[in-house]
Amino acid sequence: MLSKIYTIALSGLEGELVEIEIDTRRSTPAFSMVGLPDAAVQEAKERVMSAVKNTGIPLPRGRIIVNLAPASLKKVGTRYDLPMAMGLVAFSGRVEVEDLTKHIFVGELALNGKLRPVPGILATVEFAKKWGFESVFVPKENAKEAFIVGGIKIVPVVDLEEAIMHLNGELGVIPLQLKKSSHVSPVGFDMAMVKGQIQAKRAMEIAAAGGHNVLLNGSPGSGKTMLAKALRSILPDMQQEEMLEVTKVYSVAGLLPTDQPLITSRPFRPIHHTASAVSIVGGGTVPVPGEITLAHRGILFMDEIAEFPTQVLEVLRQPMEDKQITISRARGTICYPAQFTLVAAMNPCPCGYYNVEKYKGRCECPIWKVQRYYKKLSGPLLDRIDIHLRIEPVDYKSLTGRKMVGESSSAVKQRVNAAYDFQKKRFEGLNIRKNVEMDSILVEKLCPLEPAAKTLLDRAANQLSLSARSYFKAIKVSRTIADLGQEEVVGSKHVAEAIQYLGDALG
Repeated sequence: MLSKIYTIALSGLEGELVEIEIDTRRSTPAFSMVGLPDAAVQEAKERVMSAVKNTGIPLPRGRIIVNLAPASLKKVGTRYDLPMAMGLVAFSGRVEVEDLTKHIFVGELALNGKLRPVPGILATVEFAKKWGFESVFVPKENAKEAFIVGGIKIVPVVDLEEAIMHLNGELGVIPLQLKKSSHVSPVGFDMAMVKGQIQAKRAMEIAAAGGHNVLLNGSPGSGKTMLAKALRSILPDMQQEEMLEVTKVYSVAGLLPTDQPLITSRPFRPIHHTASAVSIVGGGTVPVPGEITLAHRGILFMDEIAEFPTQVLEVLRQPMEDKQITISRARGTICYPAQFTLVAAMNPCPCGYYNVEKYKGRCECPIWKVQRYYKKLSGPLLDRIDIHLRIEPVDYKSLTGRKMVGESSSAVKQRVNAAYDFQKKRFEGLNIRKNVEMDSILVEKLCPLEPAAKTLLDRAANQLSLSARSYFKAIKVSRTIADLGQEEVVGSKHVAEAIQYLGDALG
């Protein structure tokens, strides 16, 4: 007798169908497995055999052979426990072999037959739906995440016995009622908490509306970190497609909270300068998402960016340009999304007080040390940053004065959402959502400039010796400024404001 059952392996964010064949042979009792299983899959034989036995089901006699096909695909993780156990159950006659091939089974088993959750359920269910399977059997803890997809039957099970009963029609599935997403941003810094810094807050509003990268340069205590954290509170509301994209990333990474099946707020990923290049871009023997993918559709915040190793900073260049990261390994290539907004902060020198009027005379850094500090950020990296800001410290009177209290994040966010909607209409039918995602062809097509605005930009390009990337970058920032004003054509005032942010923040 031969039993056959299906499950799904994950390669990045995509699924791959795995066919599990189980056969027996008259021989000394043993359990062997072929098909490139990793250590966790190899250990499954102990979990599976104990779970089947403790469920009260006799194990097949003789030698048990399990084949995981395709044999060329590396099988990783504990998600293969439940399908292998169900394949063994078929030998007892408790389930029909023909019924097994209509469903997808995923889950980790405890020795007593209980099911434990596994990562990547959202991507698994999407793949099962695409391939036309009747239903997906998942651990009960993964049920909320699985029900998000819709259009396919989800069978949440507590243990192996319950999976058998569901398969035989002895139990019915109770529909799960998912709460509607509220789009409430997490509690954090509010823009009203940032005293002064009027131009910086305006620039952060532009960055939020268009998804533009930002570099903040200022002395310690000038408000750089607070501005970065407050930026999260004015980001536009996530669309349903974006929520699913981000949720899938966190599900595959095993970071999806059990009480939050759908991520509804944009990620904010602060990383320390001791982080390695692999932790940022992703990788490992079995490539997992890095910080730039975990920041997808949100913010990647690099505080003290000049303290990061040069090698780490340079790996950001390709994903900042392509909005995705490709990780190549001997057994294949995996592509992860990386549509993030980079917000970087740095001091003007190692001590933090170089060329700061308020702290004149405090800096004792020699000029060669200041120059070496700046050179940690290469020209190509700086060229990919849309908004450069020099943050000056706020005076004490402004800090304590009530007049310096600015708009709340909710008020600013209304304008950002309106600008985001303005962009959505423009990009209807295209696979982009924000101005920062436009290439040069779309910029020329969708960003008409008034003649005076074009003349102003050309003059600035000559005087500032702008690269081609910076030239189009200026147009995209100008387009976002116009969107905030709900204006169809980019005018001189929009270009003039955008040019202010082209200046080198390191100067």
